[in-house]
Formats: sequence, C-alpha cells, structure tokens
Amino acid sequence: MASLCRFKPKKLSPRSTSFFYSSESPNNPDPRTRIPTTHNPKTPEKVEDLICRMMSTRVWTTRLQNSIRNLVPSFDHELVYNVLHNAKNSEHALQFFRWVERSGLFRHDRETHFKIIQILGRSEKLNHARCILLDMPNKGVDWDEDLWVLMIDSYGKAGIVQESVKLFQKMEELGVERTVKSYNALFNVITRRGRYMMAKRYFNKMVNEGIEPTTHTYNLLIWGFFLSSKLDTAIRFFEAMKSREINPDVVTYNTMINGYNRAKKIEEAEKYFVEMKARNIEPNVISYTTLIKGYSLVGRVDDALRLFEEMKSFGIKPNAITYSTLLPSLCEGRKMSEARMILKEMEEKYIAPKDNSLFIRLISGQCEAGDLDAAADVLKAMIRLSVPTEAGHYGVLIENFCKAGVYDRAVKLLDKLIEKEIILSSSLPMEPSAYNLIIDYLCNNGQTSKAETLFRQLMKIGIQDPVAFNNLVCGHSREEAPDSAFEILKIMGRRKVLSDGIAHKSLVESYLKKGEPADAKAALDNMLEQGHEPDSLLYRSVMESLMGDGRVQTASRVMKIMLEKGVKEHMDLISTILEALLMRGHVEEGLGRIELLLHSGLSPDIDGLLSALCDKGKTAAALKLLDFGLERDCTIDFSSYDKVLDSLVAAGKTLNAYSMLCKMMEKGGVKDHKSCEELIKSLNQEGNTKQADILRRMIIGKDTTLDSKKAKKKTAVAT
Repeated sequence: MASLCRFKPKKLSPRSTSFFYSSESPNNPDPRTRIPTTHNPKTPEKVEDLICRMMSTRVWTTRLQNSIRNLVPSFDHELVYNVLHNAKNSEHALQFFRWVERSGLFRHDRETHFKIIQILGRSEKLNHARCILLDMPNKGVDWDEDLWVLMIDSYGKAGIVQESVKLFQKMEELGVERTVKSYNALFNVITRRGRYMMAKRYFNKMVNEGIEPTTHTYNLLIWGFFLSSKLDTAIRFFEAMKSREINPDVVTYNTMINGYNRAKKIEEAEKYFVEMKARNIEPNVISYTTLIKGYSLVGRVDDALRLFEEMKSFGIKPNAITYSTLLPSLCEGRKMSEARMILKEMEEKYIAPKDNSLFIRLISGQCEAGDLDAAADVLKAMIRLSVPTEAGHYGVLIENFCKAGVYDRAVKLLDKLIEKEIILSSSLPMEPSAYNLIIDYLCNNGQTSKAETLFRQLMKIGIQDPVAFNNLVCGHSREEAPDSAFEILKIMGRRKVLSDGIAHKSLVESYLKKGEPADAKAALDNMLEQGHEPDSLLYRSVMESLMGDGRVQTASRVMKIMLEKGVKEHMDLISTILEALLMRGHVEEGLGRIELLLHSGLSPDIDGLLSALCDKGKTAAALKLLDFGLERDCTIDFSSYDKVLDSLVAAGKTLNAYSMLCKMMEKGGVKDHKSCEELIKSLNQEGNTKQADILRRMIIGKDTTLDSKKAKKKTAVAT
C-alpha cells in the first residue's frame, strides 16, 4: 500500500538535542554548540529518536509525558510525523498520537492520520485504526480515497474480507469518491480469498458507474480467477481486455503464464510467452522464471535449462528465485553436473536462494550421483553465501562418507558439527542413518568419547536412539571404560530406552578384564533386571572372577541365579564353590545350594565334599553335610561314613559320633564294626557307659539279624 500513500517519511535536517544541556559554563558562550559527552560528536541524537528511545525504555506514565514536554518546547508537524514513523512499535505510536492531541500540544492533520492508520493496519490493530479513520471529520480533517484504500487493504491482509467489503460500501454511504483505485484495492482483497463471483459483480458495477478499468484492474482479476481455478473466466477477461483496447503488459502475460503453470498446461503457457514476444513486449526475469517453473513442474528439465541459457543470452540476469526454481528440477532430473555449475555461478555472483531447503536436495543429489566432492562443495557454497548450515546438511555428507569408507572426512565434518554445536540450533535435524553410522565407527575405533559428545548433543534435542545408546555402551566397554558404559546404561534406564543383551555382556566382560569382579556382578544383575539372559560362559567367568577375589558368597549367589535360570553346566566350578562355602563355615548356605542342585535334578559330589571337610578337620561341617545326606537318602559311599566317624572320634566328639552312628545303623550303612568298637571304648572312657551299652546291643542285634538271614539263605539253597 506504499504506492497508495501520497506522503512518505521526510528526510529532515538533524534535530539536535544540544539545547537540553546547561548553558551556565563560562567557557561555553553558545550552549547550543555544546556536544553531549554521551553521544558521538559527529552525530548528535535527533529529538524524535530520543523520544522514541524514552518510550521504548519507560512505562507510559504522566512522568514520562512530562519528561517529553520538558525536552520539547513545541510540537510541530515535522516532529510528530517523524516520532510516529520511528516509534519502536505500534503501541508507542498510538500512545504518542493520542497524547499530543488530548494534551493540546498538536492538532493532527491528514498526514499524521494517514501515518497512524498505516502503522496500526500493519500491526493488525484494525479497530483502533477504524475508529481513528471514522473520527477524522469530527476533528475537521477531511477524508480522501487513499485513507479508505489503506483500511480496505489492511483488513484484506488480515484475512477479514467482509470488513473490507463493508468499508468499500461505506465509502458510498459517506460520500467518499470511489475511483478505479478503490475498486482495485477491493479486487485485490476478494480475489485472493476466492470470491471470484463477488469480483465479477463489482467489476460490472464499476463499469456501470462509468469507471474505466485499467491494465492493473485486469491483472488483479485474471490472477484471482486463476487462483480459483476458473481458467475460462480468466481467458474471457483477457480477451475482453484486448477488446476494450487496453493493452496487456508484461505483468498480464506473466499472470497468464503463471496461471497455466498452476494448471500444468505448459503448452498454453508457452503460447502466451511467444505471443508476448510477438507483441514486442520484452519478457523480464519474472517471465522467464515463471516459464522455467512451468517446465520444472511437468518434468521438462532440458527445456527449463534451455530457457535459462536463453534469458542469460539476452542479458536478463537470473535472480535468487530463478535459481531456486531451476536447481530442484535439475536434481530431480539427475543433472547434477549442471546443478554444480549453476551453484558455482550463484556463488560467484553471491546470490543466495530464498529457500534454504534447496541445499539438502543438492547435497543428497550429488551423493546419490556418487560425486562426494561436489556434495562437499555444496556445504562450502552455503558458508560462502552466508546460508546457515544445519545438522541435516552435515548428516547427509557424514552418512555418505561413511558408506564410501572415507571415515577421515566424515570425522572432520563431525568435529565442526560438535565444535559449533550446530545440532542444538538446527531446524533440519541429523537423521539416525547418519549419526548411527559415525557413532558405530567411532565406537569400534577407540573414539567412543567423541561419539558420546555427539550423542549428548543429540539427547539435548530429545533424541533417544537405542542403537546409538547400545553402541556407546559397547564402545566404552571395549576401551576398558566400564564405568562410562554403566553410566550410559543408567541413562537408558531413566529414559526407558531399550538396551540389548550384547551391550550388557560387553560391560560385564569389561569389568572382568579390569579385575573388578564385584562391579561385574552388579553389571550382571543389571543385565538380568533388564530381561536379558546371560549365557553359561558369562556366568562361569563371573563366578571364577569372584572366587579368585575371595568373594565366595557372592559367587554362590551368582551360582544360585544360574541354577534358577535353568543353566545346569559347570559342575566342577559348582563343587569348588560349595566346598569353599562349607570350609568357611557358611554351612547353611552351602546346604541350601545343595538342596537347589537336587531340585534341579543334579547330583552334587557329597562324598568328595565329606572327604575334603574331614581332611581339613571341618568335622562340624562334615557332620551337618552327612546328616543332610542321610535325611534326603542321598547316595553316599560307606567309606565316607567311616571317614566322618573317624574324624569325629579323633576330634573327641564321641557323642556326635554316637548319634551319627545310630542313624547310620538304622539306614544299614555300617558293615565294619571296627570303628564301632573304638567308639564304644571311647564312650566308656568318657563315662558315657549308657550310650556305649546301647551301641553294643545294637551291634549284637545287628549281628544276630545278619546270622539269621544267612541261615535262612543257606536252608533255601539246600532245599
């Protein structure tokens, strides 16, 4: 709407604030020449700028108003207009506009009204603007068409079409003259909102009122009909335009070409391009760019490229939109060498495209064509053109460098990405296929710390990729930094990211390599908590490490877990753990583990355990173990019984031996009475004659029973 405004901000002579400073200095005869120490001597601050700065830094109060009045002795048109124009925002401008009027400091004229309506319209404070417009006659200021056109356009830009129409109608009610300018403003609003039928009605009304349409009128209407997909209507108006002897201009033809492009009728667009040349209307950069876009839409890349070269041969310089239109079609047409040349041309002319997403297509296209150097050059061109490089651009390059095995170049790009923290400020994110490849490479080549730095930046923007997490765990584990790996697993647990069994296994093995069996056991527990099943060898490795560190009970707990999980291997190691438990006095725990073995269908070597205990003089433990075996009818060798008895007798535990022997005899587990005789002798010597007598009777009764059985057997044989 700038073209509708007859008044523009004036280039006024600098208005100095030097009078604001004191003139009492004897060395300064002319105070107006004194230069404030707070400002650049060459450019003293203008009064209007000072007022705008005061309004932007202080609350609008009576105190601020008084400060402004003290600063400015009188308000003239030039000052008020420039303050409105330079105000930091529309609210400041509105407050100042109302204050100077209500305070009687200034009487607003047509220009200041236009300026405040323009400001309020741009900020969509349309009710305030409308009230100011309608109140102008009450202040003695006459309306003109430009003021109403400004309001119609402001409502249209805000999408409130009906209000624009009402204002247009109100002009007639209030006697404001309407010319083609008003109608054009209305057509501009309603056609862009698809009100093509309304546009036709108002066009007929305009003609009936004797207002002649202009080329601009037809341009607006034709484009509006194309927007509503009313091609026939657009053509009719184009022909009617020529029949009224209103010559189409380059804008008209550009509109026709663009309209047919939207309908993908490129042949029709070509006809109007040819017709324009035939009428000696020189196509401009918009004409060529529009037709290039049409060719691109239908996949005619060669024609688009030909037209691009033609426009340059005629001395028409492509602009940023031209390049942004052509380059994507070259990428889609796999013409990457041409795309590279055009990008170089843009770089030389320092023309950056309007759409930055174009660069990701260029990088991807060059990578797909196998030209990684050209892809890297795209990134360099972005930097030279001051186009923000984003994580997605680096990601495509890093991914393709990794796939091509050029890891050193990928790592260099990654270093820049991490150093500048581009990931944290990018709207175009790095894809998982990119960061997972480089993280995997770094973790397998001793650079897990760098991989973690990258991924921690990714986590800050909400990425929780399980593949990357697990790779980091494995990488730290391989580099014998299990604490760092365990920390990653903890983060995964807090964020509920799924871990895999391989990562957990690598962590356990890493702790084992470092000789930290307790931490290995904690890592194994964590593995089980996450629902992963260790293999039997991992159980064995942890148990052996714990045993080597003297952590028998911890190894016993691992053994218990292993058995409960159904792993029935490594009986040699199990026997070693059981023996160590019993030897160290953890008898109840050892018996519990034997009980678990029996329930699991396994047969522990009780004879071997009894023998070892007796050899080491652990008679109490041997006694409990033997008692446990007798109660559960375990298969125990007779020699083991005798060895336990001998150990008990030798240790002077005759009563314990007596009790155990009684149980053995009840089970029929005594055949050699030599040990019994020695026990009877010991019992008598200790005064336990009663027990000795009972034991002798048991032996005699046992012998009688045996003799009777033998006689019966001999009789049966003789018979």
